[in-house]
Amino acid sequence: MKRIIWLLLLSLASAASVTEPAVAQASPQQVVTRTIVDSHGTTWTEVTTTQTVVEEPLSERVANAIAGLPRFGPFAVIDSSVAALVGEIDADSPAAFIAMLKAHPGIRKLELIECPGTVDDGANLKVGRLIRSQGLATEVPSVGSVRSGGLEIFLAGTTRYAAPDAQFGVHAWKDEDGHQPSDFAPDAPANKAYLDYYREMGLSAVEAEGLYTLSNSVPNEKMLWLHTKDIVPFVALEQPQP
Repeated sequence: MKRIIWLLLLSLASAASVTEPAVAQASPQQVVTRTIVDSHGTTWTEVTTTQTVVEEPLSERVANAIAGLPRFGPFAVIDSSVAALVGEIDADSPAAFIAMLKAHPGIRKLELIECPGTVDDGANLKVGRLIRSQGLATEVPSVGSVRSGGLEIFLAGTTRYAAPDAQFGVHAWKDEDGHQPSDFAPDAPANKAYLDYYREMGLSAVEAEGLYTLSNSVPNEKMLWLHTKDIVPFVALEQPQP
Protein backbone atom coordinates (compact mmCIF):
# COMPACT_ATOMS: atom_id res chain seq x y z
CA MET A 1 0.00 0.00 0.00
CA LYS A 2 2.82 2.44 0.84
CA ARG A 3 4.29 1.94 -2.62
CA ILE A 4 0.93 2.61 -4.30
CA ILE A 5 0.53 5.83 -2.30
CA TRP A 6 4.09 6.87 -3.20
CA LEU A 7 3.51 6.40 -6.94
CA LEU A 8 0.13 8.13 -6.75
CA LEU A 9 1.64 11.14 -5.01
CA LEU A 10 4.36 11.45 -7.63
CA SER A 11 1.93 10.99 -10.51
CA LEU A 12 -0.46 13.64 -9.20
CA ALA A 13 2.23 16.10 -8.21
CA SER A 14 4.36 15.88 -11.33
CA ALA A 15 2.22 15.28 -14.39
CA ALA A 16 4.41 17.78 -16.27
CA SER A 17 7.73 16.28 -15.24
CA VAL A 18 8.83 15.70 -18.82
CA THR A 19 8.20 19.26 -19.96
CA GLU A 20 9.34 20.73 -16.65
CA PRO A 21 12.54 18.85 -15.76
CA ALA A 22 13.98 19.22 -12.27
CA VAL A 23 16.66 21.62 -13.45
CA ALA A 24 16.56 25.30 -14.19
CA GLN A 25 16.64 25.98 -17.92
CA ALA A 26 19.04 28.85 -18.54
CA SER A 27 18.91 28.93 -22.34
CA PRO A 28 16.61 27.89 -25.20
CA GLN A 29 16.74 24.30 -26.34
CA GLN A 30 18.73 23.38 -29.43
CA VAL A 31 17.81 20.31 -31.46
CA VAL A 32 20.96 18.77 -32.86
CA THR A 33 21.53 15.94 -35.33
CA ARG A 34 24.99 14.45 -34.97
CA THR A 35 26.84 11.48 -36.37
CA ILE A 36 29.42 9.86 -34.12
CA VAL A 37 31.94 7.29 -35.33
CA ASP A 38 33.67 5.38 -32.55
CA SER A 39 37.09 3.74 -32.71
CA HIS A 40 35.48 0.45 -33.81
CA GLY A 41 34.15 2.14 -36.94
CA THR A 42 30.55 1.97 -35.71
CA THR A 43 28.47 5.00 -36.76
CA TRP A 44 25.82 6.35 -34.38
CA THR A 45 23.34 8.97 -35.61
CA GLU A 46 21.39 10.80 -32.93
CA VAL A 47 18.78 13.57 -32.98
CA THR A 48 18.98 15.08 -29.53
CA THR A 49 18.34 18.25 -27.55
CA THR A 50 20.99 20.29 -25.79
CA GLN A 51 20.50 22.98 -23.21
CA THR A 52 22.57 25.01 -20.77
CA VAL A 53 21.33 24.10 -17.30
CA VAL A 54 21.83 24.95 -13.66
CA GLU A 55 20.94 22.35 -11.06
CA GLU A 56 18.29 23.21 -8.48
CA PRO A 57 17.78 21.70 -5.02
CA LEU A 58 15.52 18.69 -4.59
CA SER A 59 12.18 19.59 -6.14
CA GLU A 60 9.26 20.28 -3.85
CA ARG A 61 7.20 17.49 -5.41
CA VAL A 62 9.77 14.88 -4.44
CA ALA A 63 10.50 16.40 -1.04
CA ASN A 64 6.79 16.22 -0.19
CA ALA A 65 6.44 12.68 -1.51
CA ILE A 66 9.31 11.28 0.57
CA ALA A 67 8.40 13.10 3.77
CA GLY A 68 8.28 10.57 6.61
CA LEU A 69 10.00 7.76 4.71
CA PRO A 70 13.19 6.23 6.16
CA ARG A 71 16.19 8.07 4.70
CA PHE A 72 19.77 6.96 4.25
CA GLY A 73 21.65 9.81 2.63
CA PRO A 74 20.22 10.26 -0.88
CA PHE A 75 18.19 7.03 -0.60
CA ALA A 76 14.61 6.73 0.65
CA VAL A 77 13.02 3.39 1.58
CA ILE A 78 9.61 3.06 -0.08
CA ASP A 79 8.72 -0.40 1.19
CA SER A 80 10.38 -3.66 2.18
CA SER A 81 11.62 -4.38 -1.35
CA VAL A 82 11.98 -0.98 -3.03
CA ALA A 83 14.16 2.05 -2.35
CA ALA A 84 14.48 5.26 -4.32
CA LEU A 85 17.41 7.50 -5.18
CA VAL A 86 16.18 11.04 -4.59
CA GLY A 87 19.32 13.12 -4.28
CA GLU A 88 22.95 13.70 -5.13
CA ILE A 89 25.64 11.06 -4.56
CA ASP A 90 28.48 12.25 -2.34
CA ALA A 91 31.40 10.75 -0.42
CA ASP A 92 29.08 9.44 2.31
CA SER A 93 26.66 7.71 -0.05
CA PRO A 94 28.39 4.30 -0.26
CA ALA A 95 28.22 3.96 3.54
CA ALA A 96 24.61 5.16 3.51
CA PHE A 97 23.72 2.55 0.88
CA ILE A 98 25.34 -0.23 2.93
CA ALA A 99 23.52 0.96 6.06
CA MET A 100 20.21 0.96 4.19
CA LEU A 101 20.63 -2.63 3.03
CA LYS A 102 21.66 -3.70 6.50
CA ALA A 103 18.49 -2.20 7.93
CA HIS A 104 16.31 -3.34 5.02
CA PRO A 105 17.87 -6.49 3.56
CA GLY A 106 14.84 -7.28 1.41
CA ILE A 107 15.37 -4.34 -0.97
CA ARG A 108 15.60 -5.67 -4.51
CA LYS A 109 15.02 -2.59 -6.65
CA LEU A 110 16.22 1.02 -6.76
CA GLU A 111 13.88 3.50 -8.38
CA LEU A 112 15.64 6.53 -9.85
CA ILE A 113 13.16 9.28 -9.12
CA GLU A 114 15.28 12.42 -8.82
CA CYS A 115 18.93 11.88 -9.65
CA PRO A 116 20.90 15.10 -10.16
CA GLY A 117 24.20 13.25 -10.30
CA THR A 118 27.21 13.31 -8.02
CA VAL A 119 29.79 15.54 -6.39
CA ASP A 120 32.18 12.60 -6.02
CA ASP A 121 32.72 10.45 -9.11
CA GLY A 122 34.67 7.82 -7.20
CA ALA A 123 31.86 7.40 -4.67
CA ASN A 124 29.34 7.28 -7.51
CA LEU A 125 31.08 4.37 -9.20
CA LYS A 126 31.42 2.65 -5.83
CA VAL A 127 27.68 2.90 -5.24
CA GLY A 128 27.13 1.50 -8.73
CA ARG A 129 29.31 -1.49 -8.01
CA LEU A 130 27.50 -2.05 -4.71
CA ILE A 131 24.17 -2.05 -6.54
CA ARG A 132 25.49 -4.61 -9.01
CA SER A 133 27.08 -6.81 -6.33
CA GLN A 134 23.78 -6.92 -4.42
CA GLY A 135 21.84 -7.89 -7.55
CA LEU A 136 19.45 -4.94 -7.45
CA ALA A 137 17.33 -3.85 -10.40
CA THR A 138 17.17 -0.18 -11.40
CA GLU A 139 14.12 1.57 -12.80
CA VAL A 140 13.41 5.06 -14.11
CA PRO A 141 9.64 5.66 -13.99
CA SER A 142 7.84 8.21 -16.14
CA VAL A 143 8.33 10.81 -13.41
CA GLY A 144 12.03 10.04 -13.12
CA SER A 145 14.94 12.27 -14.11
CA VAL A 146 18.44 10.79 -14.29
CA ARG A 147 21.20 13.28 -14.92
CA SER A 148 24.97 13.33 -15.16
CA GLY A 149 26.45 10.61 -12.91
CA GLY A 150 22.97 9.19 -12.39
CA LEU A 151 23.44 7.33 -15.67
CA GLU A 152 26.20 5.23 -14.11
CA ILE A 153 23.82 4.34 -11.27
CA PHE A 154 21.14 3.28 -13.75
CA LEU A 155 23.60 1.07 -15.61
CA ALA A 156 24.41 -0.75 -12.36
CA GLY A 157 21.09 -2.59 -12.26
CA THR A 158 21.31 -6.30 -12.99
CA THR A 159 17.93 -5.71 -14.64
CA ARG A 160 17.05 -2.25 -15.95
CA TYR A 161 13.65 -0.73 -16.60
CA ALA A 162 12.84 2.71 -18.05
CA ALA A 163 9.52 4.26 -18.98
CA PRO A 164 9.34 5.55 -22.57
CA ASP A 165 9.33 9.17 -21.38
CA ALA A 166 12.04 8.76 -18.75
CA GLN A 167 14.62 11.54 -18.90
CA PHE A 168 18.36 10.97 -19.17
CA GLY A 169 20.49 14.11 -19.06
CA VAL A 170 24.13 13.50 -19.94
CA HIS A 171 27.24 15.60 -20.40
CA ALA A 172 31.01 15.36 -20.13
CA TRP A 173 32.45 15.03 -16.65
CA LYS A 174 34.81 17.65 -15.26
CA ASP A 175 37.50 17.02 -12.65
CA GLU A 176 38.62 19.30 -9.83
CA ASP A 177 41.17 20.94 -12.14
CA GLY A 178 38.55 21.74 -14.76
CA HIS A 179 39.67 19.00 -17.17
CA GLN A 180 37.10 17.16 -19.26
CA PRO A 181 37.35 13.84 -21.18
CA SER A 182 38.65 15.47 -24.37
CA ASP A 183 41.64 16.81 -22.43
CA PHE A 184 42.93 13.25 -22.10
CA ALA A 185 43.84 10.56 -24.60
CA PRO A 186 41.01 8.07 -25.26
CA ASP A 187 42.96 5.31 -23.49
CA ALA A 188 44.11 7.51 -20.58
CA PRO A 189 43.18 6.23 -17.10
CA ALA A 190 40.67 9.05 -16.64
CA ASN A 191 38.64 7.81 -19.62
CA LYS A 192 39.40 4.13 -19.21
CA ALA A 193 37.92 4.15 -15.70
CA TYR A 194 34.47 4.85 -17.14
CA LEU A 195 34.80 2.49 -20.09
CA ASP A 196 35.90 -0.27 -17.70
CA TYR A 197 32.92 0.47 -15.48
CA TYR A 198 30.51 0.28 -18.42
CA ARG A 199 31.97 -3.10 -19.34
CA GLU A 200 31.58 -4.29 -15.73
CA MET A 201 27.91 -3.32 -15.99
CA GLY A 202 27.43 -5.65 -18.95
CA LEU A 203 27.89 -3.41 -21.98
CA SER A 204 29.94 -4.70 -24.87
CA ALA A 205 33.07 -2.81 -25.91
CA VAL A 206 31.18 -1.21 -28.81
CA GLU A 207 28.18 -0.30 -26.64
CA ALA A 208 30.39 1.10 -23.88
CA GLU A 209 32.34 3.32 -26.24
CA GLY A 210 29.22 4.42 -28.10
CA LEU A 211 27.42 5.46 -24.92
CA TYR A 212 30.52 7.11 -23.46
CA THR A 213 31.12 9.03 -26.68
CA LEU A 214 27.52 10.20 -26.79
CA SER A 215 27.60 11.26 -23.14
CA ASN A 216 30.74 13.30 -23.70
CA SER A 217 29.54 14.90 -26.94
CA VAL A 218 28.48 18.03 -25.04
CA PRO A 219 30.66 19.88 -22.49
CA ASN A 220 30.05 19.78 -18.77
CA GLU A 221 28.26 23.14 -18.88
CA LYS A 222 25.61 21.74 -21.24
CA MET A 223 23.06 18.95 -20.89
CA LEU A 224 22.12 16.52 -23.65
CA TRP A 225 18.57 15.32 -23.04
CA LEU A 226 17.83 11.75 -24.05
CA HIS A 227 14.79 9.52 -23.66
CA THR A 228 14.62 5.76 -23.38
CA LYS A 229 14.65 5.18 -27.15
CA ASP A 230 17.96 7.06 -27.36
CA ILE A 231 19.80 4.73 -24.99
CA VAL A 232 18.33 1.45 -26.25
CA PRO A 233 21.11 1.03 -28.87
CA PHE A 234 23.63 0.90 -26.03
CA VAL A 235 21.83 -0.53 -22.98
CA ALA A 236 19.74 -3.70 -22.62
CA LEU A 237 16.38 -2.86 -21.02
CA GLU A 238 13.39 -4.83 -19.80
CA GLN A 239 9.79 -3.67 -20.06
CA PRO A 240 8.74 -1.41 -17.13
CA GLN A 241 7.10 -3.28 -14.31
CA PRO A 242 3.46 -2.47 -13.47
